[in-house]
Amino acid sequence: MWKETIQIGFLLGVRQIRHASKWTTGLIIFIMMLTFLNLVAVSGILVGLIEGSVKAYSDQFTGDVFVSTLAGKKYIEKSNDMLATLDTIPGVASYSARYTEGSTIEANYRIRRDPQQLRDTVGTNLAGINPTSEEALTHISKYLIEGEYILPDDTNYIVLGSMLLEQYSPLGAQGDDAGFPTVKDVHIGSRVRVTVNGATKEYIVKGILKTKVDEISRRAFLPEKEFVRFTGRTNLNVNEVSIRATTPADAPKVKQALLDSGIGTNALVRLSREGLPTFLLDMIKTFDLLGNGISSVGLLVSSVTIFIVIFVNAITRRKYIGIMKGIGIRAGAIEFSYVIQSLMYAVVGSGLALIIIYGFLVPFFNANPINFPFSDGILVAPLSSTMIKLAVLVISTLIAGYIPAWMIIKKNTLDSILGR
Repeated sequence: MWKETIQIGFLLGVRQIRHASKWTTGLIIFIMMLTFLNLVAVSGILVGLIEGSVKAYSDQFTGDVFVSTLAGKKYIEKSNDMLATLDTIPGVASYSARYTEGSTIEANYRIRRDPQQLRDTVGTNLAGINPTSEEALTHISKYLIEGEYILPDDTNYIVLGSMLLEQYSPLGAQGDDAGFPTVKDVHIGSRVRVTVNGATKEYIVKGILKTKVDEISRRAFLPEKEFVRFTGRTNLNVNEVSIRATTPADAPKVKQALLDSGIGTNALVRLSREGLPTFLLDMIKTFDLLGNGISSVGLLVSSVTIFIVIFVNAITRRKYIGIMKGIGIRAGAIEFSYVIQSLMYAVVGSGLALIIIYGFLVPFFNANPINFPFSDGILVAPLSSTMIKLAVLVISTLIAGYIPAWMIIKKNTLDSILGR
């Protein structure tokens, strides 16, 4: 009996859709499409504000897996053994090993004549990198805003992060007072004095890097051979290694392979996301909740719209409904016909929205991130989350379509036919 009811209801629903006004049907589908776009895009943009920073942190600094020194250690012991192991682990696409030391950069030493005049200095983390492997991993040279990238055999050149320079600091000359010191009048070709552990050497500024990742924009960079020579490091143990996996799914396997090889006794091995501050992860959850809260208003509006449309449709067809009940068509079949009508609105509208989201919006924002002061925002729309929102929209629409049909159909059959 239920099978027959569903079949009749389906046929009635299809007939109603065919004979409905095309303008009305198009308008309702358009509203459903906007509702689903609002449901996905609002939370996706809000979460994308933070996810943009997380992605940049991984792309430009940590890679997919980040190996760093243990607390209380100056470097990663047995680094060469670890790097040799990396070459044998499947799923490793590239990696970059870096040396780091705390340093001081001084700018005005050539023009300072008064011994009482304050020295123009800034403290920074000096990094020794292999320019070739670093470029392969992070494409660091594309963040140069002035000058050129360092070469492996450079001995007198240095690359500075933009946040070390007054002209690029958001705080400008007030940076020193705010706890973000900079040096001034340093440009391409300027000479700066670098001091590390008592060793001092003059370098020429070859390039200036600017990114929204502080670990890059507040560092200074030397080629690794020059770094080892200048700092007098007597061993070749590095301080950090950033690893890029062949695919994101390979990252946990690479981490586990490193831990299985015993590297965990000499270094801290983490996925890029595991190194994020807790407050950043909390912000992602908060923005997701905020976006869902805002989007739920749109969901309520669409449900009310469907309710009104179905209610008006059923009211104007009350006599027709009464006749159908009079000739023996079950009330369940008539109610199901309106549910089919609602389902069509939801499925077609959501389908169009899905095409726009994954065919246009997500690729567009990945290629053209929104330029926020602290991140390059993207649209985050994971398929699993989107499917849950789709299910919520369809269910709410079906309920909004069923209730008015049930209200009209439960009326007395004779009253419906006579229009009373």
